[in-house]
Amino acid sequence: MISDASAGTATGAARCDLLIVGAGPAGMAAAIAARLYGLSVIVAEEGMAPGGQVYRQASDSPLGDATLLGHDYAHGRPLIERFKKSGASLLTHTLVWQIGADGEAMLTCRGGSPGTLRVQATAILLATGAQERPWPVPGWTLPGVMNAGAAQTLLKSAALVPGADTVIAGSGPLLWLYASQLISAGRSFRAIVDTTPASAYWRAMPQLPRALRATSYLAKGLRMMLDVRRAGVSIYRSAQTVNVLGEQRAEGLRFRVGSKTHEVAAGLVLLHQGVIPGTNLSRSVGCRHRWSEVQACWHAEVDAFGRTSVPLIWIAGDGAAIGGAQLAECDGELAALDIARVQERIDIAAFERAIKPIRARRAQHAAIRPLLDVLYTPPRAQRLPDDDVIVCRCEEVTAGDIRNIAGLGCTGPNQMKAFSRCGMGPCQGRWCGSTVVELIADAQGRTPGDVGYFRIRPPVKPVTIAEIAAAVPADAVLHRGEFPS
Repeated sequence: MISDASAGTATGAARCDLLIVGAGPAGMAAAIAARLYGLSVIVAEEGMAPGGQVYRQASDSPLGDATLLGHDYAHGRPLIERFKKSGASLLTHTLVWQIGADGEAMLTCRGGSPGTLRVQATAILLATGAQERPWPVPGWTLPGVMNAGAAQTLLKSAALVPGADTVIAGSGPLLWLYASQLISAGRSFRAIVDTTPASAYWRAMPQLPRALRATSYLAKGLRMMLDVRRAGVSIYRSAQTVNVLGEQRAEGLRFRVGSKTHEVAAGLVLLHQGVIPGTNLSRSVGCRHRWSEVQACWHAEVDAFGRTSVPLIWIAGDGAAIGGAQLAECDGELAALDIARVQERIDIAAFERAIKPIRARRAQHAAIRPLLDVLYTPPRAQRLPDDDVIVCRCEEVTAGDIRNIAGLGCTGPNQMKAFSRCGMGPCQGRWCGSTVVELIADAQGRTPGDVGYFRIRPPVKPVTIAEIAAAVPADAVLHRGEFPS
């Protein structure tokens, strides 16, 4: 569906009231709400369809029976259908690699005929979601090692499942969700190695009364764990010192539980230590960020409606702070309503009436978060790899390299680039940034918030000169609702 976004001139910038980056739960919910108040909306999505990571392929699943992915996944279908009918312009296979302070954004197509479109937006909402937390352990760069989230993406998008000689290691809700989904699909696997410390359960107890307001989340978590146990999968709890075994490829996993060391043979090792906000795009715009000790990651500084320190920029969903899909939907709606209010599409009285039920839903979904944060934020020891472990995969920089340079008085991660090229590869620091910061902080007796983070400059993700040079006519895009093929 096409909104009333203006195409401008044939070679000029497309114009809209709201540009949304990301068509996950927050982005779709925001687009639906914004269209209800008459805003023209363009949504740029890197994937092939709306849904984001959580609802990937939910409306067109390659699985014969998509119900095996659970009720939460099925919840995405009506949301996607409402989004498609909203009148927002959806641009798929589209990367937003630069945003200016005046609201001008550069978008590049990654499907069909490549090219770059300029969009001039009155407001921009970043709904870029989360990424898996980097977990550098010995052997994590070997062939045969993947992130569990990436494996789940293959299940959702291509109906691909791992072999029976798979070991899943780490901590967090997604670990158990993916395991239960495999079992529902009739796939067995070798073991789950849970690194959640036993002490975390005791520390989480004070959060339980509040979490009881979200009993559906608790019941779902217990059900997933019970599914794994009933399937006869070996479960190792409170694991420490995890190492992937193998020389040329992954051959197994070694870890310690208490005083006993275990080795489990595996042809595929799936690692996961929760998720953290993806902040590179918001950093490139200049939004302020802070280090969260609770979630051990960087958060963008936003108010209750997602407004950032940069005028015209809002952030909603896991890209601001990890809360999950349901919370992201609420945040997307609140941000859209705030943008509509700023653009005088809704008066204050109507605005206050509209946000009241959304805030009530949000509070219910947020009730589980403190419990999950205490349980599943990995301990500091698990976030500081040994010296011989590669931290920056792009430039093959080890934790020992970073500690040695930090010992020379390196002031922070940006000077670290000059010494080591760490963070200068294709991922632009996404897979090493948080670890580099914590290693410097640990070596120098500082806090991560004091150390700071990489300066992110456009292009935020790699684009070719040919893509930048090929200007896409704005009218050709918006009259089709997608890039021309």
